[in-house]
Amino acid sequence: MAVNAEVQKTGSESTLSTIRKFSRRVQGTGLVKTVRNRRYYARDASKIVKKKRALKLIKRRAEYRKLVKEGKIAEAPVRPGRPSFNREGSQGSRFGESTPIAR
Repeated sequence: MAVNAEVQKTGSESTLSTIRKFSRRVQGTGLVKTVRNRRYYARDASKIVKKKRALKLIKRRAEYRKLVKEGKIAEAPVRPGRPSFNREGSQGSRFGESTPIAR
C-alpha cells in the first residue's frame, strides 16, 4: 500500500507551515490511523459476543425510548448534518406512502 503525500514549498512560505501542510495531507490520507490500528493484533468478536452486544443495544434503545415517552428524560436534539432514522414513523410519512399507488 503506497500512499504519496507530496508538498511543495510555495513562495515565501515558512518551513514550519510547509511541515504543517504535509502533516495535514498525511492525516487526510488516513495512513496514520490505519497503521495505528494494525499496531496490535485484535481478534474478531465471536458470533455469540456480537449477538449479545446487539441485544444489549436493542434493550438500551427501547429503555431510552420508554423513558422519553414517560417524560423522565429529555430527548437529545438531532445534530445538524446527520440523518435521523425514525423507526416508529411518527415523524412524517413512511417510505412509499406518498406514491400514487399507495393512495
